[in-house]
Amino acid sequence: MANGKSLKRILPLGISKTNNLKTKAMKNRKSLLIILSFLIMVACKQDKKNTEPKHNHVEAEKVSTPKKNLSPHTSSMAMMGDAHIHIDYSSPGVRNRIIFGGLLPYDAVWQAGAHMATWLETNKDLKIDGKELKAGKYGFFVIPNQEEWTIIFNSNWNQHGKDDYTENDDVLRFKVTPKVSEEIKEHLEYTVNKSSDTSGTIKMSWEKVTIEFPFEVK
Repeated sequence: MANGKSLKRILPLGISKTNNLKTKAMKNRKSLLIILSFLIMVACKQDKKNTEPKHNHVEAEKVSTPKKNLSPHTSSMAMMGDAHIHIDYSSPGVRNRIIFGGLLPYDAVWQAGAHMATWLETNKDLKIDGKELKAGKYGFFVIPNQEEWTIIFNSNWNQHGKDDYTENDDVLRFKVTPKVSEEIKEHLEYTVNKSSDTSGTIKMSWEKVTIEFPFEVK
């Protein structure tokens, strides 16, 4: 009987210890899971931080792309003996437009280029259309027409467009017959062509029209 009582006392004690061990193990397992979850969360945040694009604040300023000049500034020149002929102008484009009789009306003064008035400079006296053009710098203007163009050399060479143009400043006027082609010349172009040491031609071409006139060096 004594042994039976002792056994009854021992069995609950052993079961209690076993339950305590199980409870402790479960707590340890929960703690381990919490720690693992925390480590995984930290690792994910670190990985996300590493993969995020870095912003270079130095490069944050926008780089502006320069706009294309639709009417580039250019020139044409030639030597005839000691004479130096220089034409300075801005060259507009056709850009699918009707130029003469459209964008530029007939029978109206045009500065023969874009922006500032086109100018011609010569270091020698020239003879054009039987008339004398003294050495110097001149504004070059034209009056377009279907039948004939008026060519104008004006003493006021430094002006925007034809804003300050006045016929009173004209030093030479004459007329030429335009040549019309089926081919389009996209950009306005001047050429000074040498014929000899004392003569040459000046030619202007744009859209479908070309005008040309000879000159002599005096």
